Amino acid sequence: MLLAQITDLHIKPRGRLAYRKVDTAQCLETAVRAVLAVSPAPDLVLVTGDLVDAGRPEEYGLLREILSSIRLPLFLMPGNHDARAPLRAGFPDHRYLGTDGHIHYAIEDFPLRLLALDSLIDGQGGGRLGAAQLDWLDRRLAEQPDRPTLVAVHHPPFTTGIGHMDKIGLEDAAGLAGVIGRHVQVERVLSGHLHRAIQTRFAGTLASTAPATAHSVALDLRPDAPSAFSLEPPGYQLHWYQPSAGLISHTAAVGDWPGPFPFFENGVLID
Repeated sequence: MLLAQITDLHIKPRGRLAYRKVDTAQCLETAVRAVLAVSPAPDLVLVTGDLVDAGRPEEYGLLREILSSIRLPLFLMPGNHDARAPLRAGFPDHRYLGTDGHIHYAIEDFPLRLLALDSLIDGQGGGRLGAAQLDWLDRRLAEQPDRPTLVAVHHPPFTTGIGHMDKIGLEDAAGLAGVIGRHVQVERVLSGHLHRAIQTRFAGTLASTAPATAHSVALDLRPDAPSAFSLEPPGYQLHWYQPSAGLISHTAAVGDWPGPFPFFENGVLID
């Protein structure tokens, strides 16, 4: 099984630049082409939140237009920049989004099970799952204790060292750790929010974030570092699952790069 993760798209209304600098729509179009060029093709594409920048209906309309070229199974999750009602209205055929309340769901159609959570707090940058959602996760994991599972949540449940982002992290990360720690079948906790590839040990498994399809959060680990972004190469991640090897994750940069070039010529290493 091969899962492509893209995140933090931050789509603005048509013609608008994010922070007056970033054409996030064009960036997403380029990222979609990159994902669709992957061989073998991914089995599904997971978008881990901040789909749009301000939760506006017109932003979701443009998002739908850009994502329409993806003919693979596509699953969306909200982030702190999203709004549930316009998201559901913009993607009415995505029935897993439900009709009200938190957007959490289980995808059972692949060798690796996927449980997606909703950490959006309306009008705030930080995230929270809440007791009801943590209980839902605990019960769903208990249903299939021997089945390898991915858990996805927009806000990463760990401190990253990027201070201004840690201030708007996941409030009840300890509660999530308590649930995950009881279920050894969890292969990974996947997140977005940080616009960077970061990983750490978490509750007996690994937790990681993926790079954004557009701008990156500046890599500045000073405690008083300002809130800032940079125009590093955007990216996405490929999570490759093999029952005999577990989950292996690759981070890929989006863009037109020279290569690939051969290492060998006529069976001899090129000197």
